[in-house]
Amino acid sequence: MKIHTLLLCIGLIFIQPPNKAHAQMPNQLTKQEKQAGWRLLFNGRDLDGWHGYQHRPATAWDVVDGSLHCKGKGPGFAPVDLVTDDSSFSNFDLKIDWKIAPRGNSGILYLVRETQPASYYTGPEFQIIDDAHYPEKLEPWQHTGADYAMHVPTIRPVHPAGEWNHTEIIVNHGHVQYWLNGQKILEFDMWTPEWYRLKNAGKWKDYPDYGKYHSGHIALQDHGDEVWFRNIQIKKL
Repeated sequence: MKIHTLLLCIGLIFIQPPNKAHAQMPNQLTKQEKQAGWRLLFNGRDLDGWHGYQHRPATAWDVVDGSLHCKGKGPGFAPVDLVTDDSSFSNFDLKIDWKIAPRGNSGILYLVRETQPASYYTGPEFQIIDDAHYPEKLEPWQHTGADYAMHVPTIRPVHPAGEWNHTEIIVNHGHVQYWLNGQKILEFDMWTPEWYRLKNAGKWKDYPDYGKYHSGHIALQDHGDEVWFRNIQIKKL
């Protein structure tokens, strides 16, 4: 082998991207993240720190390959959302990876209180759905990344069903930002005259406690479809 060819091969070895096996493992924080105030809501092993809504049996939920997994419809269990044991989240930055099954529907809710029949009675929702293949016609406020039945995202850089997506929800004194796969898709303010106008003009007009509370649980929706969540981390602001 000629010297310049050998040197080229050596150079290519050093500029190759790192092997995925050596990348940061899921459900772990770096030293820098810990110092910045981030904490994990899911340990990657079990449901510690979570419970079924209103402490109903969360039989549809398990842990598979380091992911919180909702099995969807099946014999022996009814849909029950999974909520954090901690109910003190008011101003926060939440990051979470998720993957929806084909034709599936789910969501991430926040400011949830366990006072009503379901989490969506109180908690705003970052919508998760298979936009391309959901079996029913979707309105714009039902697409992935919508503030469900309230605000429509400006863009939808969503990966298709079966692929991982990364969501970030920032809530700071009622100012809310939704991010999807590194792009800001939605920004709005809660509890303003415009917010109340939207609430009272649509689906939530008959839900007096919707968006009422300034602190609460984080909830993962069991809509009867298969969905996975991992790398769930939060920082209080």
